Amino acid sequence: MLFRVPMQLMPTGRRPLSTGSRASLGAALVLLAFVSALELADGPVTNWIGLAAVAPFLAAPFASWRMVVGVGAAATVIGLAFALTARTIPLVTGVNVVTIVFATAIGVAVALIRQRKDERIGELSKLASVAQQAVLRPLGPRVGSLAVAGHYISSTAAADIGGDLYEAIDTPYGVRILIGDVRGKGLDAVRLASIVLGSYRHVAYERADLRAIVTDLDRAVARSVGDEDFVTAALVEERGGTLTIVNCGHPAPLLLRRGRVITLEPPAPAPPLGFMPVVQPRVERLEPGDRLLLFTDGLGEARRDGEFFPTVDRAWRLLGHGTVADGLASLESALIEWVHGRLDDDIALVLLEYSGQRAASTAVPSWEVGAADG
Repeated sequence: MLFRVPMQLMPTGRRPLSTGSRASLGAALVLLAFVSALELADGPVTNWIGLAAVAPFLAAPFASWRMVVGVGAAATVIGLAFALTARTIPLVTGVNVVTIVFATAIGVAVALIRQRKDERIGELSKLASVAQQAVLRPLGPRVGSLAVAGHYISSTAAADIGGDLYEAIDTPYGVRILIGDVRGKGLDAVRLASIVLGSYRHVAYERADLRAIVTDLDRAVARSVGDEDFVTAALVEERGGTLTIVNCGHPAPLLLRRGRVITLEPPAPAPPLGFMPVVQPRVERLEPGDRLLLFTDGLGEARRDGEFFPTVDRAWRLLGHGTVADGLASLESALIEWVHGRLDDDIALVLLEYSGQRAASTAVPSWEVGAADG
């Protein structure tokens, strides 16, 4: 899945060395050892000591500034030791030692600048993580009579969230789930996704009919985007074991029942949000143990060597066992293996399981609904 978790402190209070820090520090120390060996083999003349000035530069890209100081100090001590015992013109050896000191100062400056940028990036990542949780809240593990798991697979390492969205809410009208995909990428897509989710979290408690929710969301999208922008979406409602689905240009959900996979296509196609969709609900009667997979088109478009990922063929084997969270983990592993770790689009996944037993209600109090209706 958008954001890097800060490295935890070790029991001593010091941060463990990263792979890059160990590699750069090791390279610097190997160079100093190599230069020392050359000087010892070359005799009393200091022909190679100037190479020690490279050591701080090797450490600077990844190591901390304190490590760079340590490498520079070691290089300087080695240079002075050979300079004091060498049979060379003092001016030459002095210039070499001064060069090492000067290189150390530059290396420390580079390390300090890099560390400050890393700290700034870390702060921005924390803020982004908070924003992510506000836009895409964690789902489950249970909403009403449904076990629920949601997962977001980002196609880029730069962010863990984009224009794909999902939400599951226990309302007075049943459990309602939304999944959607904003056209486009980047900050504009995230902004529109947050608008859709914010509108949905409000109207899902107020509208008795899913078609009315679609109308409200369509208006919210139309007010916020240009003529060519849109949001595909599917809304699902479970109430008393009855499943109602409306689809606005979105991939059809998959119903997993007793080893079979059923594609729940809508009775009639409808355009995405932003294009005034007129939807026709599809109604199914659920059985205990039924699972429903909601996904965005990134899953259907995932391919390798021109061959698409066989979602329907593998759905039961990957998703029909264990918990719903286990199922999504299995699906992601198989998908990443299929595409060799390269995705062209983000993917949002929601897996539901109907148990027939309703959990403690998380719906809003009746007085709030009455106030909203009033």
